[in-house]
Order: sequence, then structure tokens, then C-alpha cells
Amino acid sequence: MSAAHPSVFRELRRGLRSSLDRITAPLIDLAFPPSCLACRKATDASNALCPACWSAIRFIDRPFCERLGTPFAVDLGAEGLLSPEAIANPPVYARARAVARFDDGPARSLVHRLKYGDRLELARTMGAWMARAGDELLTEADVLMPVPLHRGRLARRRFNQAALLARTISERTGVPMEAFALTRVKPTPPQVGLTRTQRAANVQGAFRVPAEARGAVAGKAVVLVDDVMTSGATINAASRAVLRGGAKRVDVLVFARVVVG
Repeated sequence: MSAAHPSVFRELRRGLRSSLDRITAPLIDLAFPPSCLACRKATDASNALCPACWSAIRFIDRPFCERLGTPFAVDLGAEGLLSPEAIANPPVYARARAVARFDDGPARSLVHRLKYGDRLELARTMGAWMARAGDELLTEADVLMPVPLHRGRLARRRFNQAALLARTISERTGVPMEAFALTRVKPTPPQVGLTRTQRAANVQGAFRVPAEARGAVAGKAVVLVDDVMTSGATINAASRAVLRGGAKRVDVLVFARVVVG
């Protein structure tokens, strides 16, 4: 008897997760009255946004640049178009997708509450949204790889938010996660306040695929996972390291990204 295709197991796992969520959600709501994930106002359902925050979050939908995943201001009536930025400064990775714009709204609140407020449970909802936003990347992916923190920063923060998001995406889709196939070998200062050129120089050589992890990367279609993309310097540096490690392609999936204009 021939072995079942991996996609069959992915669908079974996704169905089981959905069934468990339907069973446990009402019990959790009884113990902990639901509130908005972003503003904490009361809501009708758990793990959701209130109507005001839902209206305020700026989701990224088509039409957008096929390469960068940044939205176009107007619908140009064609698919697969590239933005001027993607043509002038093509990224190292193949494609990027994001759930929402990173601005002064609910998306920023969610990212900050996860990263700095120790609200680790937010990763489940944010990761589920990312799984939907990145569906076209994930159906072709062999492995998920979270963008790592340097060991010093990881010790101070105690968790890597990118790994939490990647774990949820893996559970939702069945795409395996390799949490340690990419390492951050250079303790870089924060990127806040730096120019695009300074950001690129700051993370140059910061990532590496260890020799013992090359078997998990070589020939694979990799999706890098992170919470936020700003200038793209960190993601480009990480993508370059993964490609040097032998990956056949690198795509990127983030929760939110800065969109200029």
C-alpha cells in the first residue's frame, strides 16, 4: 500500500486543530470573559478584535507587489505586477507576505503586547492570521524557519516571538518548523533610528546556518517567519544566510510590515 501524501496529513492535522478549538473555546470564555486583543475592551468572542479595532487595522490584501507584498494604491487591473521599489532594489528573498500594515493602530499594539508585554497567547491568533495571509507561500513550503534572536537577547527576553508565531503556523498548516537551523551569531544593536544603509550594515553577517543544520535546509523551499518587517534589512540578511546554507528558495511571512506612502 502506497504511503499517503504529506498534504493529506496536513489536512487531517488542520481539521483536528479546528475541532479542538471549537470544543475548548466556550469553556475558556466561561472562565475568562473575552476582551479585545488590542484594546482590551469587552468582546463577544475570545481571541478576537472589537469592532472598532477590526475597522482600524489595515489588512494587506490584493492588489499588491508580487515580490514585496506591499499594497498598490490603486488596482492596476493585472496580476503578478512588481512595484518600482522591487524593480529598483530587488530583495534577496523571492516573495514576502504580511497580514497588516505596521502603523499606530491595532497591529502595532498586538506586536508590542506580544513582544514586550509577555502576552504569549497572542501568538496563536496572530499566527493563525499569518497562516491565511501566507497560504500561497505555505502550500509550496518545505520548512518554516523563525528569524532568530542572538542568545544574549533571547536570555533577557526569555522567548523568541518569531518562533512562537512559526509554531502556530506549523500547527495550522502541517509545514514543519526548524527552530535552530538558522542562528544569529552577531549581537546587533537595535535598528530603530538607523537609515536604510546603516540598517543593512548593522545586520551584515549576523546570521548563519550551522554546518550540522545544512541537511535541514539544503534543497528546501524555506519560509522565514518574523513579527515585523521594517526596511527589510534583517530579513534580507537572514535570507542570504539561508540561501548560502543551500536552500533552493526563501519566502518571507510576517505579521506586519512598514508600508511607505
